Amino acid sequence: MLSKAITHNKSITLKFDYLIIGAGTAGCVLANRLSAKSQNNVAIFEAGKNSDIWKVNMPLAILYTMHDPKYNYKYYSEPEPHLNNRRIFCPRGKMIGGCSAHNGMVYVRGNKNDYERWSSFGLKEWSYEKVLPFFKKIETWSEGENKYRGGNGILPINQSKNKNPLFKAFLDSAKEAGHRINKDMNGEDQEGFGMYDVTIHKGERASASKYYLNPVRKRENLKVFTESFVEKIIFEGKKAVGIEVKIKGKVEKIYANKEIILSGGSINSPQLLMVSGIGPGEHLKEKGVDVIQDIKGVGKNLQDHLETYIQQECKTSDTLYSYINKLNMLRVGLQWFLNKSGPCSTSFLEAGGFCKSSSDKDYPNIQFHFFPAFVIDHGAVDPDRHGYQLHASLNQPKSRGHIKLNTSNPYDYPKIQFNYLEDEYDLKETIKCIHVARKILAQNSMKPFAGKEIGPGENANTEKEIENYIRSKSETAYHPSCTLKMGTDDMAVVDENLKIHGLKNIRVADASVMPEITSGNLNAPTLMIAERASDFILNS
Repeated sequence: MLSKAITHNKSITLKFDYLIIGAGTAGCVLANRLSAKSQNNVAIFEAGKNSDIWKVNMPLAILYTMHDPKYNYKYYSEPEPHLNNRRIFCPRGKMIGGCSAHNGMVYVRGNKNDYERWSSFGLKEWSYEKVLPFFKKIETWSEGENKYRGGNGILPINQSKNKNPLFKAFLDSAKEAGHRINKDMNGEDQEGFGMYDVTIHKGERASASKYYLNPVRKRENLKVFTESFVEKIIFEGKKAVGIEVKIKGKVEKIYANKEIILSGGSINSPQLLMVSGIGPGEHLKEKGVDVIQDIKGVGKNLQDHLETYIQQECKTSDTLYSYINKLNMLRVGLQWFLNKSGPCSTSFLEAGGFCKSSSDKDYPNIQFHFFPAFVIDHGAVDPDRHGYQLHASLNQPKSRGHIKLNTSNPYDYPKIQFNYLEDEYDLKETIKCIHVARKILAQNSMKPFAGKEIGPGENANTEKEIENYIRSKSETAYHPSCTLKMGTDDMAVVDENLKIHGLKNIRVADASVMPEITSGNLNAPTLMIAERASDFILNS
């Protein structure tokens, strides 16, 4: 139960042992694990709504929440100077479950070498050997437990069995192009092509909210606050002691007996720290914020995966364009509502793989997703024909961006600058990605389906023409990260136990703490980070 303390003006002040800010992927894990110990009083605060609605649970309905401001922050970047000054859409979940409740449901841990690299930065607690048990702890894998995979975890992880003929043709083509077929890209070796693991179970999205938070919401020692916007962290000197949070239109002060944990994600967590006085001192002063701790790395080191689509017309009707027809849409929707089956029970993002852009790479530096439809403006515009596309992205970009305050008002969206392609290396490797993708799509197995290439287009063959296509058409893979990075250097914000340098009683546990982005989708590593954080806290 929560504890209460009487303040000097005789009003009731709420106090909990742990305050978790943000009920997204990481926050749901933390709420589950910390409240499992009955002595802990835990409160979690989410600015958004509950997410137990059909358009979250239906896997194919991902665009319904991505473009809904009631469930999504719908951020945009500042004009990106190396992408023809385009402002890039950056959706972030605003609901219980966060991005796990509106992502593409692809479950990729990253490459084991990602974590070895983290360890080399003086973060010995984050080596592959150290993180593997926490990945296994997350999952009940459909193919069974082994040395690398978990069989008794909280979250059902299922290898996709989608039978769409385009997937088989794509994988056969990848093999023809000289790539290996890998039955488990989360296992011993990431390299190769195959069907991805997905967080879809029995025809429904398997979000962190559904499997980590919902089953424990009735615990007496856990309080879940929805539509509760945390405006500021309260400090006494260098010690975090509480929060100011608007609940039902009224700002309350709620205090922590032990710790405050930020789990707002790579955009919201640094913004909240900065409006609370933690961040680059000169920037905070410019915005009229009193500086509590000058940490110049707050909001810096922003990384993301930039995707370029190689698009081809399809000569058959095996694409999702078939379901744009209102009658077909009604038919497959009804099929899902009746028995959670049919096309709506899958995301269709389930085929892809990892490979090297050239033989001199130590491990795969490209990720591919195959999708049996054209995606136009993040799905806001329907395609006008049958088609498919291969998403190509660089796993380890060298370009770095930042998050800065627009104003000191926590309700004003921050300035997001990704600086995609700022480093020339990223452009050169992305061009190589296009060549690798085209080679795969040109193989015999794809020929029964392959119509003309729409993007980059059959007339785009020189390096300059491909470069122009990348700059004008590439988009985010929705993986912002690394803005409160772990480390020991002068740009690091948290230590290897996720405690903020120079402060007491406050940690960060979300994708912002990554020192470098992992190879692949970020939901699985974020779950792992939260499991790791829970272990640190419970054993501290």
